[in-house]
Amino acid sequence: MFIVFTLYPILMSYVYSFYRWNGYGPLEEFIGFDNFIETVYDPVFWNAFKNNFIFMVVLVCVQVPLALVLALILNASWLKGSAFYRAIYFLPVVTTTAVVGLVMRFIFGAYKGLVNEVLIKLGLLDKPVDWIGSIDTALLIVIIVGIWKSFGMKMIYWLAGLQSLPKEIYEAAKVDGATAFHQFRFITIPLLLPVGSVILLLSAVNALHVFDLVKAMTEGGPAFATDMVDLYIYRYAFSSAGEARVGFASSAGIFYGIAVLFISLILGGLVKLTGGKSSPGH
Repeated sequence: MFIVFTLYPILMSYVYSFYRWNGYGPLEEFIGFDNFIETVYDPVFWNAFKNNFIFMVVLVCVQVPLALVLALILNASWLKGSAFYRAIYFLPVVTTTAVVGLVMRFIFGAYKGLVNEVLIKLGLLDKPVDWIGSIDTALLIVIIVGIWKSFGMKMIYWLAGLQSLPKEIYEAAKVDGATAFHQFRFITIPLLLPVGSVILLLSAVNALHVFDLVKAMTEGGPAFATDMVDLYIYRYAFSSAGEARVGFASSAGIFYGIAVLFISLILGGLVKLTGGKSSPGH
């Protein structure tokens, strides 16, 4: 199963990238590195790459620390009904992304959209705004929805890390007169650093692949303002407007895969760097 559905397609994508091929018939027209050269010089590809990078940076910088704050609250012994709140915040994670995207199109829609209705009634807007139909706001809305959709998973990661910390250290710190802030600063943060590095790595890599949400919400529009590399590859591989270009799509996928690998190696180095620094400060 792994060979047929994973390994073979990956290997063949490298082969396809050297051909001008529409996905049907034998591989006949060998063009060498022409597909890669076209990818490098295509401004639409780099626009999609830029959008992907912005999505990743904003999502990680906003979602990861907010998820930690919420995990600290949900892990507190004084909070009643924490299991209920955990389920509520985790619910978007198990919701189908395509369904979420379609629902959000109505919520942020210009015509009788829920967001516009609420903002107009509050007096914050004079007239409806096409949130996902405007170049200025479409990417921001996609990022907000992306943060909300996967927020619960990061929260669970942080909770798992917090609940694995030895309670004896906190009890000893209390005996020594450490305040809650000092416990967080000198015990929680150092002990959570390795876990946080892994969460950062997983969040960044997952954020670089956001095809389903964008496809359902905006399909890359308006004017490629929310276009992502996964969607860019999909358009060329399974084009409904003109002939498909599987060879070119394969080259774009390989190029982007190398970029993702490079980012993963950088973040993976961070994980290794912090792996041995898990002892609390003095």
